[in-house]
Amino acid sequence: MPTTDDTITTEATGHALVDEIAAKIRARIMSGDIPIGAQLRQAELASDFGVSRTPVREALRQLQTGGLIDVVPNRGAVVRVPAPWEVREAYEVRAELEALAAARAVDRISADDLERLRVANQEMFDHPLTSPDDVSGAESRRENDVFHNTITTVSANQRLARSIDEINETFPRNVSAQLLVGDPRHREENYREHLRIIEAIAAGDAELAGREMREHVIKAGEHLARWYEQRSSTVFRG
Repeated sequence: MPTTDDTITTEATGHALVDEIAAKIRARIMSGDIPIGAQLRQAELASDFGVSRTPVREALRQLQTGGLIDVVPNRGAVVRVPAPWEVREAYEVRAELEALAAARAVDRISADDLERLRVANQEMFDHPLTSPDDVSGAESRRENDVFHNTITTVSANQRLARSIDEINETFPRNVSAQLLVGDPRHREENYREHLRIIEAIAAGDAELAGREMREHVIKAGEHLARWYEQRSSTVFRG
């Protein structure tokens, strides 16, 4: 039975229905409900969403065109494993965009915004992930997003925000989040890097804020690229 969030609206038809199904599948992949390397079976998805196989098949083609899934011989559609070089390239661009957001935030941030950044960073650090389903770890992931999203929002540039979101939606977010909250050393590094960003913004130093954010995102991308390097050769085995 489909969950409430996965129920397809009865009004959706044709291209709208395909787009809606594609969005639902993408959401499952991005959240980690469908992990990288997992097989996407049309019959199961059609049953989950309460639709025929035809719109599911078209939705999978749409996601394949977008690079989120691959069609593998003898397995069919599977969630694509990003290449490490793709991660590094994407995070190089993201680093420049978020550095710009941090620099722009310096002249626009309020005392309440700064407090929101401090609280989010502390909450992220205080809630490590103890298991894949740990609620505390999920809170930590959310607070990390709050930190970055607050700076992007304060930067007051919608095109910049859209560009950052587009890159963030390229790779399943649960992987980077699990690295963040599941590795104590990485989590502490992340916490201290956030502190330096906050201090630079609070001090009114746009150049330093941008530099700290750039280095922070590049490091995050390298952690993620190495994770994919370790798993790309084994994820399809078994």
